[in-house]
Amino acid sequence: MSSSETVRVRVEAGRAEVRLNRPEKHNGMNLAMLAAVTDCAARLRRDRGLRSVVIAGNGPSFCAGLDFASVMARPLIAVPALARLWLPRINRLQRWSLGWRDIGAPVIAAIRGHCLGAGLQLALGADVRVARADARLSIMETRWGLVPDMGGAVLLRELVGIDTAKELTLSARIVDGREAQRLGLVTHLADEPEARAHELAERMSRHSPDAVAAGKFLLQDAWQAGTARAAAAERWWQRRLIGRINQRISMRRKDASDGSPFRRRRIRR
Repeated sequence: MSSSETVRVRVEAGRAEVRLNRPEKHNGMNLAMLAAVTDCAARLRRDRGLRSVVIAGNGPSFCAGLDFASVMARPLIAVPALARLWLPRINRLQRWSLGWRDIGAPVIAAIRGHCLGAGLQLALGADVRVARADARLSIMETRWGLVPDMGGAVLLRELVGIDTAKELTLSARIVDGREAQRLGLVTHLADEPEARAHELAERMSRHSPDAVAAGKFLLQDAWQAGTARAAAAERWWQRRLIGRINQRISMRRKDASDGSPFRRRRIRR
């Protein structure tokens, strides 16, 4: 897969590593990075051989949020991008984080250094987050007179209570990795988050790619749904798995002597 100046992408044996690449700016998001990240998520979504994705940042930080100086220095590009706020559909700003939820493979964010504003919203779009204890995380938009508008409201509701989400949003305070884990923003702590993220990705890749994709989509569909809709989602995704080739291979692989490889994933959004 091709990379851009602001994002480096490597795919090997079905495992993708996506690295934000503005280390001198702590991977502050400019418009080029926004386009590269959303395009990358769209391309990975179409890859049925994909088994996992790890998102990290080159340099000392994951992502320090929106690089205001860079964005406002190019008003002819920035203004049309902001005009998308008036469109009645999910826009590119929101696909920065929400686009990763449509990928039929686990997405794991490895967080070190700054993970602020847009950076935190990107991390929240992953399925699992691994952070250093000394990482700095914040929903920082209020400090700039704004609200989180890159998928943050959608994603926070699945992870924390509304009182916690309000407190973090309205105060714009910075929490470290330990507090972020206690609050539910972070899944695991690790001194080397990238290594831990790849370890988790490898473990998830041992199972049927169809079952992993369906499990991810099921939980996203059911989490905020009522009982009837959640139960219907269970039935829907199970019908798409049971008796199919990768489910049959899973049953055979329970025998330690059977190392049959899984077929390419068929499940997708």
